[in-house]
Amino acid sequence: MEIFDFLTDTVPGKMLFTMLVSMIPIIELRGGLPFGVALGLPYYLAFPAAVVGNLIPAPFIIVYIRRIFELMRKYMPRLNGLVDKMEQKAHLKGQKVQKYQYLGLWIFVAIPLPGTGAWTGSLAAAFLGMRLKKAFPAVLMGVLTAGCIMLTLTHVGINLFSGAV
Repeated sequence: MEIFDFLTDTVPGKMLFTMLVSMIPIIELRGGLPFGVALGLPYYLAFPAAVVGNLIPAPFIIVYIRRIFELMRKYMPRLNGLVDKMEQKAHLKGQKVQKYQYLGLWIFVAIPLPGTGAWTGSLAAAFLGMRLKKAFPAVLMGVLTAGCIMLTLTHVGINLFSGAV
């Protein structure tokens, strides 16, 4: 119970918990930021914790995901269906990004909707052959933009439901 108490009862623990939640695919920052606020973190701490947590996987995905997929195909053929789905998703999302390249990647990551975000944007960047040096700043800007949108929506939602508007 000590780890759970640390994660839910201390400010550093709440920040770590928010970072960990924001690292999860699909949930990412759009779930991590409201989660951190719900844990009791002030906005000025929940925001950077969610942003950092969401960004941690991005460079690894951009640089290594193609090699990881190759290794999965070679050593874990039972997962070929999963790898096929992930590659197909990357190619479909990549088509939306490809036309505008890095600006498109920024906008794609910035939209806080299911199927967008740092994970999918990084996956698309990897399959479009974008270099980390140029793709990561676009992902960073997208995550920061999505964070601002989610911060606003979280604040409005809390005020709406608490009757403080």
